[in-house]
Amino acid sequence: MKVIFLHDVPRVGKKYDVKEVNGGYAVNFLLPRRLAEAATVKALLELERRQKEITIEREVQENLLIKNLEEIKGKVVHIKAKADEKGHLFAQVHKKEIVDSMKTEHRADINPEFIVLEKPIKAVGEFDVPVKLKDKKSSFKLVVEKI
Repeated sequence: MKVIFLHDVPRVGKKYDVKEVNGGYAVNFLLPRRLAEAATVKALLELERRQKEITIEREVQENLLIKNLEEIKGKVVHIKAKADEKGHLFAQVHKKEIVDSMKTEHRADINPEFIVLEKPIKAVGEFDVPVKLKDKKSSFKLVVEKI
């Protein structure tokens, strides 16, 4: 049975993939859990329209980010997190938290997928956060403080 994946399913398919799967697997697992839908003509046309929208939206975000890369350079973003006495965070700082702080402090909108972290941030301190889009690069400073 041919299906369109609505969510990532490990070792089977990624979101918006169209794949042929076993009929029983589709009917008993994927479809009831809304992980996939049957690949009808109508659904395939809707998928094509959705992918075009996603592509256009991504291009708009990339163009905005290219304009904002110079503006981002040198900015300082502050995040407060729970930490122990040694400065180790109880939970790592995620890209979404960094993006949200950038929005509130500097009104700059960055897509989390353009932030490049070599390793997760798990300690209090100052960190240089690189932002990369195609061949353009910039960075800003992230200050993680203990609550």
